[in-house]
Amino acid sequence: MTSGKITFGTHIIGALGIDWTTRTSTHPLPAPIPATSHRTATWRVCVASWRVLPGMHIDTRELRVEWE
Repeated sequence: MTSGKITFGTHIIGALGIDWTTRTSTHPLPAPIPATSHRTATWRVCVASWRVLPGMHIDTRELRVEWE
């Protein structure tokens, strides 16, 4: 596998716990990774401030990795 991508599903949750919407963001994976090693990475997930009103919060609940 020589390339890949990671997709995050970030939920915007209202003050009463209602899931208002899900925003996705996709980032490239560091590849290739040899079979006998591992890597740790951090990705920033951004949501426009106007989407998260006072009393709401965000929660990244979904993660999808695709290798090519």
